[in-house]
Amino acid sequence: MHNGRVAAPDDTEDSRTHPDPEGSSAPLVIRLSGVAHLSAIGVFVIALIFAGVNIAYLWWLLLAPIVLVFWIRRLRTVVDDDGITAVRTFRTDRVAWADLRHLQFPKWSAARAVTNLGDKVPLPAVGFQDLPAISVRSGGRVPDPFAAYEESLRDEEQ
Repeated sequence: MHNGRVAAPDDTEDSRTHPDPEGSSAPLVIRLSGVAHLSAIGVFVIALIFAGVNIAYLWWLLLAPIVLVFWIRRLRTVVDDDGITAVRTFRTDRVAWADLRHLQFPKWSAARAVTNLGDKVPLPAVGFQDLPAISVRSGGRVPDPFAAYEESLRDEEQ
């Protein structure tokens, strides 16, 4: 299964796939889709229009697309042997596996890791479709609902 949002740490084009079913020791890195970079083009066009009004005072608007690209590249969620790390705009939060109660997928919000204390840590770029890869990389600590569904279908057939 190919997903351009899930990549190995070196982020090469060949490694943009889900982890091995045998489970490797490399961390699973989940990033925003590469399509998000197209938004920088739109921001550049808009900034160019506004900066063209008075370039002497509005030149700094042309920096907005560059900042946007750096922001898109920064946001990521890393799943490894020790837990989940959420790298956000201005902070990085780490949730150890022992502290993780469950993952939450609100209807109109980012996925969240809910700790045993009830704290909710937003997980950038994580979608419901990433659960199989997270389940494999977590060693089963995070259940895979797709596998459970397939197993229930097999049980019904028998």
